[in-house]
Amino acid sequence: MAANMTGDGKDDGADESKLQVHETFTELEEVKELIRGLENIYEDFIEMERSAERFRFIIDDYQEQPHLIDPYLEELMLMLLNIAKQPKAPRPLTRQAFSYLYLITKMRGFKQVVRLLPHEVSDMEPLLSLIESQNPTDYELWETRYMLLLWLSIVCMIPFDLKRLDSNLQQGDGSVKMRTMDRIMAIGKMYLSVNDKVRDAAAYLVSRFLTRLDVKQELLPSILDWMMKILKDADHQTVLGCNQLCGVLATSALLFKHGKREDLLQYAPIVLQVALEAKLELCDSCVVRKMMGKLIHRLGLTFLKSRVAAWRYQRGSRSLAANLGGGVVKSTEGGSSDVIQGPEEEDEDDDVPEEIEEVIEHLLVYLKDKETIVRWTAAKGIGRVTGRLPQELADDVVGSVLELFSSQETNGAWHGGCLALAELGRRGLLLPGRLKDVVPVIMKALAYDERRGNFSVGAHVRDAACYVCWAFARAYEPKEILPYVNQIASCLIIASVFDREVNVRRAAAAAFQENVGRQGTFPHGIDILTTVDYFAVGNRVRCFTELSVFIANFPEYTQAVIDHLAEVKLAHWDSAIRELSAQALHNLTPCSPDYMAATVLPKLLPLTSGLDLFQRHGAILAVAEILHALYPISQARKKSLVDLLDENSLEEVQSVSKKLQDAKMFKRHGGEYMRTAVCCLIEKCSLSKLPFHNKPVIELWQSVIDECLTHIEPEIQAAAVAAIPSFFSEYFTRPDGSVLQDKQESILSHYLQELKSSNEPTRQGHSLALGALPRAMLQGQLSRVMAGLIAVSEVTQKEEKMAEARRDAVKALSGICETVGVANDGKADSVLCSANVATVYSALLQAIKDYTLDSRGDIGAWVREASMQALHDVTSLIVRSDPQMLTPDICKRVFCSLVQQAVEKIDRTRSLAGHLFSKLIYHSPTVPHIPQEKEVKDVFPEVLAKGTNWSAVSDTYTMFSRLLALDEYTYNVLLGLVISVGGLTESVVKFSSASLLEYLKSLSGDRAALERFMGVYLAVCRDHHRDDRVSLPAMKALDHMLCWGVLDTLASDKSDSIPDQLVSHIRSEVTKCGNPQKIMAAADVYCGLLQFEGSPRSKCLTQLMILLCHKYPRVRKTTADKVYEALLTYDEVVPEEQVSDVMSVLSETSWDNLEIAEIREKRNSLCDMLGIKRPVLLKQS
Repeated sequence: MAANMTGDGKDDGADESKLQVHETFTELEEVKELIRGLENIYEDFIEMERSAERFRFIIDDYQEQPHLIDPYLEELMLMLLNIAKQPKAPRPLTRQAFSYLYLITKMRGFKQVVRLLPHEVSDMEPLLSLIESQNPTDYELWETRYMLLLWLSIVCMIPFDLKRLDSNLQQGDGSVKMRTMDRIMAIGKMYLSVNDKVRDAAAYLVSRFLTRLDVKQELLPSILDWMMKILKDADHQTVLGCNQLCGVLATSALLFKHGKREDLLQYAPIVLQVALEAKLELCDSCVVRKMMGKLIHRLGLTFLKSRVAAWRYQRGSRSLAANLGGGVVKSTEGGSSDVIQGPEEEDEDDDVPEEIEEVIEHLLVYLKDKETIVRWTAAKGIGRVTGRLPQELADDVVGSVLELFSSQETNGAWHGGCLALAELGRRGLLLPGRLKDVVPVIMKALAYDERRGNFSVGAHVRDAACYVCWAFARAYEPKEILPYVNQIASCLIIASVFDREVNVRRAAAAAFQENVGRQGTFPHGIDILTTVDYFAVGNRVRCFTELSVFIANFPEYTQAVIDHLAEVKLAHWDSAIRELSAQALHNLTPCSPDYMAATVLPKLLPLTSGLDLFQRHGAILAVAEILHALYPISQARKKSLVDLLDENSLEEVQSVSKKLQDAKMFKRHGGEYMRTAVCCLIEKCSLSKLPFHNKPVIELWQSVIDECLTHIEPEIQAAAVAAIPSFFSEYFTRPDGSVLQDKQESILSHYLQELKSSNEPTRQGHSLALGALPRAMLQGQLSRVMAGLIAVSEVTQKEEKMAEARRDAVKALSGICETVGVANDGKADSVLCSANVATVYSALLQAIKDYTLDSRGDIGAWVREASMQALHDVTSLIVRSDPQMLTPDICKRVFCSLVQQAVEKIDRTRSLAGHLFSKLIYHSPTVPHIPQEKEVKDVFPEVLAKGTNWSAVSDTYTMFSRLLALDEYTYNVLLGLVISVGGLTESVVKFSSASLLEYLKSLSGDRAALERFMGVYLAVCRDHHRDDRVSLPAMKALDHMLCWGVLDTLASDKSDSIPDQLVSHIRSEVTKCGNPQKIMAAADVYCGLLQFEGSPRSKCLTQLMILLCHKYPRVRKTTADKVYEALLTYDEVVPEEQVSDVMSVLSETSWDNLEIAEIREKRNSLCDMLGIKRPVLLKQS
């Protein structure tokens, strides 16, 4: 609706930066080329699809500006018709041509297109034959049939008697050919019951055809009888029945629209009677009900003479002829409107047919329909029929529409009523005298929100009410609207800023803009429009927190905005709206602080313990936010906050928590809302320094916070943690800043004890709480608190699955360091100093090695990400205060850890690591002791590092793999890289493998460098021996390297050569291993190592022969296949005379189905042919 009002056709959710406005149809030549190319590509399905996709894209791009194609429309249509009309054209070609025609028709509208279709007499017979050859059930050709029927609808109107086309009815075989008239009607009847878009074209065809003089005389009565029979007999509960009803109703409605009144008036009463007796308002199909509404209102228009009501209200003159002097402009009584008196004005005293009452009654029923399209049709019908009624009866219709706005009516009735009022106002049928009744109703509709459990309905009603306001702005002179300006302006502004739905906000903004432009009487209209426009209201948070303040700065709107938030939005069913409303009230408090303190706050306080959960939640949040906003105002006035509040309000604020606890509202339904709200109240009261020191409420507040810290919901824990710093600072410290010792001891002892809980949420909450403690609470106790958090952050076998608790402990550790600050020579119990900095880094660097897995996946990633962020934050804190505290060893471990995470396989983790690494190497002030700093900055230039998208695998791996050349980073980069290369994600494997291959190719001429690289690889493997997280992908990565052929230069006769070491490591890795995936990966590596002659080859062959008799059939089968492929690749492995025999045994033996004894015999024969010792089965002692 909002899009319609602004006239730009943009979708509600559209990004204005992406919207395009075209000047001309610029793709004309491309479209022509696509059409010409059809005859060359119709046999190529892929090219046809590509052409169709491009054509559709171009046409759809002009859907909002279809008029731009008008100068070229006829030319394009003729090009397509010339292709489609070819008698011997292949079916794919004609189908595509008609498909393109349909796309153009959809874009421009069939009424414009049909007039340009050729309509010569010579087109009739070929067109009829072509349509008759179509299969109505062929769903692929529906566009063809649609366009053919549209074409026939203009051809059938040729101004010649159709009998002239029937000269050769007698056929040579004695049969009689159908008349052209009958053939057209038969086609129309057949397609009126189909279940696709073709039905609409058939209805248009039949309705137009029946208006011909010769057809009307001969066929109209019989066709009407046929349609009435269908209306009586069709079963609307079946699909076929609904299709027939839709076709017949659409045809009837169009017939009474296009036909002459004098021809159809005699049939109208019968049609109305049959239609009403069919009781189609009970049909489940909304399309049937919509068509029924169309037919009824068209019948109503037929009963009434076509005329312009002399009594209608008209704003100025909309007739160009009248403006130029072609009519006499006569002012009505009071001068409020103009009426053009034409020479053919009919007498209004003509009798109104009795049927009109039934028509109006049924249209009013359809206004309450459950579907929007039905209500919209009924609203337009009400407007059209009322325009032909005498003033008295028209006023009765308006009164009936206003009766729909009752609390007993459904939301559909309200919506339909709004649409009807907009139509009546737009047509000048709602006289200014009725505005006093209509405006209050529309204001109610603008705020309509019917709650249903935990959601509500009413957005469509509010949207339609905005449409009414938009229509009124165009319909009435400013002096008519003037008495209601402030009321309408306030309601529209409130809707445009505070409505939950973006489409309603934009509709209200468009209506406000229309009123400002056309009425010119809205207070501060232009000033508001420059900021609160159609696009600005798209962001809900901005609307509540920024635009509301801008509007409230205008005195006419201040109180209305505040009252709406306090009385309506704070009780909204959506918790996000309630929270935003409370924040908005905080921001609005400076606009009217005295009104907030004296009026709003006293109204909200009783609601904090009311029965309505939503209202109670919103009221507590609002009280908290208003108190917080009043505090700086009181300070500016050099008063205390108590001076702004009356004593009763202060007592009620203090008693909120007690009332909720006594009513057990923390444990009843909605207790989560109460907990978060009370935590917010505690935080804001503490920040506002309310004088509750040493009162019972303080103990109650602490107990509420402690309970929230053990809650399973993270949002409740977060609310409690947010309240802790301000609460403890205000009520548990002395005026000189020192902490109350007894409180400090009891709180820390309790929180540290809870860190050992077996309940993970309890650990999480109390870890975060310790991290949020104010500095005073940590004085003298820092080491104790750090030790407790470090213990939680460590992985133990018992608490291995508590990754979220470890994550929050790491966050808390970082938070504590930020709180206490840095002092190199300070005390370890009070600040971060040289005595405890190593302990902190050791804990964080240990946490970054957390790779815990469970059913949720790599849950250790949460801990690693928290650790990376903490390492960055603590390092940044130290560098800003005293960089000397950072040792070279700490810096090396920090940067190497970040580099390793930046090349691992999880996108989110990799992105964070890359971002933090780039921030640290270009930190200001500079981080000391960055390993190989100059070389690193050469790899990561500052501009590139800050502009890189670290979540893109194509960028991250390419850059970080270059650090393999730097000795300080080689181990960690390779450790992360082999995990990615041997991973499962296609994109990660692709780009990490490419980066590793590129680096290895750079070493191809340097054997010593390659040996150093493989030495690091072996060190990685040995350090993670039997750790499947690393060893399995490392084997896969090694297999990749062997396949690439970049390790050829490692061949050596030495007994401890790199290939020998690789074989030994792989053998130790899979010995007594039960993981088939790992064993098969080892087989791949063994096969790759066969390229190295001597000891590595014989050892690999021995291991492969052992695997050929493995207990897992899958391993045996896979190993045989791999060996077969390897022997084809490395032809020197097998003696030439034995090759065919070896290959035969490997390929012909059923390694996964035979008994193990038979397999062992086959395996031993292979050993003999390969010249290696037969493996011997060791008996267990």
